[in-house]
Amino acid sequence: MLITLCVTVITGWGVLYYALPVLAGDIAADTGWSTTGIIAALSASQLVAAAAGIPIGRWLDQHGPRGVMTAGSALAVLALVAVASAPTLWWFIGAWSVAGVAKGATLYAPAFSAVTRWHGPNRVRALTALTLVGGLASTVFAPLTALLADSLNWRGTFLVLAAILGVITIPAHWFGLRLPWPPRPQAQPEHADPGRISRSREFITLTVAFSVAAFATSAVVINLIPLLAERGIDTATAAMALGLGGAGQVAGRLGYGVLARHTTPRTRTAAILAAMAVTTVVLGVLTTVTALIGAAILAGVARGVFTLIKATAVSDRWGSAHYGRLSGVLSAPLTICTALAPFAGAALAQAVGGYSTAFVILGAITLAGALMALATGGATLKGA
Repeated sequence: MLITLCVTVITGWGVLYYALPVLAGDIAADTGWSTTGIIAALSASQLVAAAAGIPIGRWLDQHGPRGVMTAGSALAVLALVAVASAPTLWWFIGAWSVAGVAKGATLYAPAFSAVTRWHGPNRVRALTALTLVGGLASTVFAPLTALLADSLNWRGTFLVLAAILGVITIPAHWFGLRLPWPPRPQAQPEHADPGRISRSREFITLTVAFSVAAFATSAVVINLIPLLAERGIDTATAAMALGLGGAGQVAGRLGYGVLARHTTPRTRTAAILAAMAVTTVVLGVLTTVTALIGAAILAGVARGVFTLIKATAVSDRWGSAHYGRLSGVLSAPLTICTALAPFAGAALAQAVGGYSTAFVILGAITLAGALMALATGGATLKGA
């Protein structure tokens, strides 16, 4: 099961998220559509994923991931075929919106729910393994997408990526997730009501802090290539920097188990958000190629740990009995902010006269999230 999810998550993230920013320039040049409009398609996709994630989370708590993740994979293939054949920008945006439903059913949120339920007390080790592999999505698929685009047009590239996604993920989800779905764990009395938890001050404050940080870090990832282009760096080198950032995510996640054992959820959340803020500002002020690539790797390290902090936020504080439902509620505003970030980041850069200044502002926004994380309660689930 874990091997299956590792394979499908890296493929899903690579095709459904990282391919579009690499191809945005080619799409704009071929169609005449604005780059802002093209990136808006990714934002629309993320918005739909946020809405879909809540009912999908409830379904997962009851029935498990096999059916919904298989159906999501099939839908993703159909959506990418529609993307590749898009005659207009509105068609393109609509096709990516359909892909958003597939994202909600196939990427980290359902995979985290599956791993958390199946692995129980050993969930941190399993989640670390899953996100270690998932962090390689940009490392593998950003250069692969650029390579395909060198010999195919952007439409042909998306068709090839759709075929890769279908061949790998549809049978993997159907045949690899056949384990019986374990019964719901018994919740502690104070954590028995998921509705009460989702309305608590700690949950709301944590959600806001995560959302602010997710907005800024997503804007950084999607706008990293335009930032490097602004510095005169070619697309291939910029794609390599994006890929190395993914490798940095892997490095950061390797040490998460040690970090989790020696810190409280509140402390490590605030510390990692602060590290994300610093690396974002550094990207905005550096100018040399080597320094920028190094900063991109360090930003990836912090971003990689942030993924695990989000994955364990619910189970560390409130247990795993209602993990799917609570994660869906927690993830929805995060995903909305992530959806708005690519468009907002590009608009911010245009408003302030360049990506360098925009990155400094995004760093300040992330720091605000770190301060909010410090304001959350320090209580931790007993025995977590």
